[in-house]
Amino acid sequence: MAARERLLVIGGDAAGLSAASQARRRRDAADLEIVAFERGHHASYSACGIPYYVGGVVDGADRLIARTPAEFAARDIDLRLCTEAVEIDTAAGRVRVRDVASGTEAWEPYDHLVVATGAVPVRPPLPGADARGVHGVQTLDDGIAIHRALEADAPRRAVVVGGGYIGLEMAEAMVMRGLHVTLVDAAEQPMTTLDPDMGALVADAMRGLGIDLHLGEPVAGFDTDASGRVTAVRTGARTLPADIVVLGLGVRPGADLARDAGIEVGSTGGIVTDRRMRTRTERVWAAGDCVESRHLVSGAPVAIPLGTHANKQGRVAGINLGGGYATFPGVIGTAISKICRVEVARTGLNEREAADAGFAALGVAVESTTRAGYHPGSTSMTTKLVVERRSGRLLGAQIVGEEGAAKRVDGLAVMLWNRMTVEEMTGLDLAYAPPFSPVWDPVLIAARKAAERVERDMHTLD
Repeated sequence: MAARERLLVIGGDAAGLSAASQARRRRDAADLEIVAFERGHHASYSACGIPYYVGGVVDGADRLIARTPAEFAARDIDLRLCTEAVEIDTAAGRVRVRDVASGTEAWEPYDHLVVATGAVPVRPPLPGADARGVHGVQTLDDGIAIHRALEADAPRRAVVVGGGYIGLEMAEAMVMRGLHVTLVDAAEQPMTTLDPDMGALVADAMRGLGIDLHLGEPVAGFDTDASGRVTAVRTGARTLPADIVVLGLGVRPGADLARDAGIEVGSTGGIVTDRRMRTRTERVWAAGDCVESRHLVSGAPVAIPLGTHANKQGRVAGINLGGGYATFPGVIGTAISKICRVEVARTGLNEREAADAGFAALGVAVESTTRAGYHPGSTSMTTKLVVERRSGRLLGAQIVGEEGAAKRVDGLAVMLWNRMTVEEMTGLDLAYAPPFSPVWDPVLIAARKAAERVERDMHTLD
């Protein structure tokens, strides 16, 4: 009889527990013991739902939890909360873990290891950054802390630092809670993953919601009162009074533990894996926000922290660990968000990224409506396509609009994935009815305009 093997998983969220669950489906407990370590108080939750819990859209933090430790235990997965992995010894095949409450440490042996340590929030080394009332947003514990602060302290003025996805979503949460919201960012526009013309639309929409924007202003520090509570955010140009501050400065791959163990980390800061999610260290796998992936349009390594990628990568790792075969092909960076009534989406490359990847590209932006213009509820939207010159190949797309606009990015992502040209896109058989789109869907209008631009450019270049 073969000896029972042991799989350790570091990280108890999307990637790690997807890997554990898939491995368990294929190998029973008599054959494979599975133990997962999570340093927080919660596991298997939707981090993307945290802003909506803070904003009061989701009633209770428990609604964000997909499965409890008891449910994992019923599937013979030993999920240990408040247990932090602090060292990996790949030569001996073991992980040193620490009980967060007691500080007690122990070595745990493994036959197979999945590193799913997620991403680490960027927290600036600025005066007052650790003050009470300054909150990061990465874990459910963070979200609960912000929710409690809003309930207990009844703040009136919120300052959000950072204009990316999490910054926008937390700004929305504060608006929904009735606070006066200011957003400050070192960048000249919110949503720097968009081209400047599309980011400007987002900025205008935010101002229309009553949010004060201070762009191109790096934060210099945080003022505090005698008790150590934050009272203001300072930039080089002004001091912004604040009762609560939310940091939305983005994240980096949480690969420090792996790097310290000699596991290869790439140029993006993420762990290097193959298509099956194996690292270059024997018996060690990795998945989720801590790894780097291949961008299917640029071909470059990228680190894009999205729950969609993490779940898929964890699933692939688990299938392979369970004796099956699966691969993760890469990413195109499809993402979607909203701030109140304004929807934002993107996929593929923006114009700067296309140029950096060596493409000769052009951008075409077209304003249209989400429904037939005469239908009640029709709102404006702008669709931008980034296209390779001469070939007309779609390289990326961006959407800014109101209700019913942004999910069109999914169709664009499929077109991008399949390397379609804008000329081919113009003939697509998309659904039409006045409640859903004009007779020429905004995607088709943008494709037609881009195809015309490509044709004009070819004549000019010739």
